Amino acid sequence: MAATPGHDPRLATLRWPLMLTRAGMVAETVLRAFWPLASVVMLALATLMLGLHELLVVELVWAGAVVTFLSGLVALIWGLRHLHWPSREQAIMRLDETLPGRPINALLDDQAIGSEDAASAALWQAHKIRMTARAAEARAPSPNLQIASSDPFALRYVALLAMVIAVLFGSIWRIGTVRDLTPGAGTAMTGPTWEGWLQPPRYTGLPTRYLNDVEGDALRLPQGSIVTLRFYGQAGALTLAETVSGRVEDLPSAADAQQEFVIAQAGDLSIKGNGGRSWQVDVIGDLPPQIAVSGQPEIEPDGTMSLPYAAEDDYGVVGGEVRIALDLLALNRRHGLVIDPDPRADIVLDLPLPLTGDRRAFNDFLIEDFSQHPWANLPVVYTFSAQDGAGQTSFATGFGAPLLARRFFDPLAAAVVEQRRDLLWSRANAPRVAQILRALSHYPEDQFRNPSAYLRMRMILRRLESYTAVGFNQERQDEIATALWDLALLLEDGDVGDALERLRRAQERLSQAMKDGASDQEIAELMQELRDATQDYMRQLQREAEANGEMMDPGDMPDDMMQLSQDDLQAMMDRIQELMEQGRMAEAEQALQELQEMMENMRMTNAQPGEGGGEGQQAMEGLADTLREQQGLSDQAFRDLQEQFNPGARSGESEGNQGRNGGLGQGQSHEGGQGGQSQQGQQGDGPEGQDEATGEEGGSGGSQSQGDSLAERQQALRQELQRQQNGLPLGGSEDGAAARQSLEDAGRAMEGAEQALNQGDLAEAIDRQAEAMERLREGMRSLGEAMAEQQQGQSSNQTGRNSASQGNRTDPLGRDTPEGRDGVGDDGSKIGEGSAYRRAWDLLEEIRRRADDRERSDGERGYLQRLLDRF
Repeated sequence: MAATPGHDPRLATLRWPLMLTRAGMVAETVLRAFWPLASVVMLALATLMLGLHELLVVELVWAGAVVTFLSGLVALIWGLRHLHWPSREQAIMRLDETLPGRPINALLDDQAIGSEDAASAALWQAHKIRMTARAAEARAPSPNLQIASSDPFALRYVALLAMVIAVLFGSIWRIGTVRDLTPGAGTAMTGPTWEGWLQPPRYTGLPTRYLNDVEGDALRLPQGSIVTLRFYGQAGALTLAETVSGRVEDLPSAADAQQEFVIAQAGDLSIKGNGGRSWQVDVIGDLPPQIAVSGQPEIEPDGTMSLPYAAEDDYGVVGGEVRIALDLLALNRRHGLVIDPDPRADIVLDLPLPLTGDRRAFNDFLIEDFSQHPWANLPVVYTFSAQDGAGQTSFATGFGAPLLARRFFDPLAAAVVEQRRDLLWSRANAPRVAQILRALSHYPEDQFRNPSAYLRMRMILRRLESYTAVGFNQERQDEIATALWDLALLLEDGDVGDALERLRRAQERLSQAMKDGASDQEIAELMQELRDATQDYMRQLQREAEANGEMMDPGDMPDDMMQLSQDDLQAMMDRIQELMEQGRMAEAEQALQELQEMMENMRMTNAQPGEGGGEGQQAMEGLADTLREQQGLSDQAFRDLQEQFNPGARSGESEGNQGRNGGLGQGQSHEGGQGGQSQQGQQGDGPEGQDEATGEEGGSGGSQSQGDSLAERQQALRQELQRQQNGLPLGGSEDGAAARQSLEDAGRAMEGAEQALNQGDLAEAIDRQAEAMERLREGMRSLGEAMAEQQQGQSSNQTGRNSASQGNRTDPLGRDTPEGRDGVGDDGSKIGEGSAYRRAWDLLEEIRRRADDRERSDGERGYLQRLLDRF
């Protein structure tokens, strides 16, 4: 039996939860009842604060006011009818519903029966105590303010958005202008009023200011700002006085209701009359932009020119141009340039601007390809200009420099390009150009490597001579120029099928570039071309020798016959590049000539087991490089993990660890490394290919270690392993199958390390990298045993070899066998065969294991790493 709640003392502990619950219920019923009225009020206020009523005629404004008033009245009546004030009992029920077992209702109940029974009374009291404790935990529930069912079109949010916009961009003072729309507004009873706006130029990016809200009597405005004033009330009650516009003619009346002018100078601005104000205006001048060339032009390997410049402006550069004019005073007028040139307009380019970022101060580059322009590589004057938003234009001082473009290092191609330039210089040079082309093609066997190039030149010559006879106009001039350009490209980059011919051309172009003083980028590109051509020639020699059965055994070669290995070639080309970088061009050209003579006199020899030239040995060397690169990558990940938990730990690393920091930068050039991402590093260009931390030659990742992330380097290493695996001479033996499976497991472990690095989990990545290295070692061990079995099978067919060939063998570590032992192991097996090979391989494995043991001293690990790098 429940008692009446009222102010029951049993609910004294629930006073605040009940009050908050009832307040929430009041908020719910008020919101549901008056949200239409609140929406109408917000829309009306937003309209007035934004000044929309000032844009309409008075009749429409009053019609809108009537509609707004009626809508508000209807919303008020509707809200009052739906307003239901919550009672205390309803609040108790709401709060009681949030508690398990309805303890509040139980507290208000009295014992109906058994009150005289002591046991029953004791049980009832225990129940009351338990309910009291449970009711003490009561907390006021959150009010349910969701009214989407009552406002399915979200009109309340539309009104709220309009109100927010009005608060941000409108003015509360505009509400007072409604009185100006009433009958008799502007009379002496109400008094005149005004309002104004200050709008800076759009290019400044500054916001519009409401003049009525400006405090103080000083204004600082950008030059070109627009001032708009409106006077309300009796005509002439307010007048304008200003000296900031600089207007002297056709001035409007100072009493006009609408005033608008532009700030051109500093001065005074005053509104005369009742309620008027005055200001002292200071003008922020708009400075003209500044632009200048900030460096020398440079030529890129693809023939494009790059010229740096710097520009700045107080509000930002919006445009400009670059004008390039021929510098006749700096031009060496000889040969076809002696005569006056045909009229040709200056080169005009739009100023390249950054697409993103701040344009108030920036550095950028003019990048264009002028290779086919008549002024290519001739002296010109660059004139940069910049324009700001105010229309001000500034010009930089003329900058004299060559119009850098592609250069041709093939002598015949360079001659053709020169005649093309002379022909474009002046059409009067046509007879002279035809005469020179005829002379160039007089003895084609001494000039042209490609018959099609000779035939094309003869066709161009006949067409030029016929055009000269009938009249050489501009259209025919452009036609011949285009044909000569295509011919020069064919002569310079033509498709030469023979590898030796490509090698000769690469050597000739490099030699000519050194004589012409080519840039470092051009020298580097031609040096890379020479390296590629040399490798192609080596492969072609080997294929031809194997096909013709002309391969010679090292022991069968005469003592005076030169042997040239891949490492020797690499060392010679590195030396040539080093001499060029030091500016010793004469010595570099002599070394290049010696290289050319040796390459043409070189003969291929049969690769003996252990000499490093065989396919299997090259595969072993490639896998050893991959293992070293994986070790370096794992060390880098370990150092990064140390840095996360112990910042500054790298400063304590020893020199021994630094010897392995190259990681991917320690791979050596090998024949198997021609593809994918490792090729670039395997060509290691001398000092530029050295690892900064170790000074060793950069390998397949030497450049990657400087900029690529650990995950990208791991991906490149995994792809390199896949490429090596596809070319391994595994055969069908059991050891070959085991090697294949181990390498596949290593690739999967590398893939797991790559995923862990992408996710930032260095610990997991190190575990996967350790697994990959272990699988790589197993694969190399199995591959070595498979190679040993193959060599044992071939040993019975090699008994005819003389002692000289046996004495020239090397062991699996790359060392010459001792003289007098004839390359025989303790068990009678020859080095490179049987158990002797496996013992040597086990020794290498033990060295690798100890080098990977981080518990050993830094000095010992550094020594072991140097052993691995050596062998």
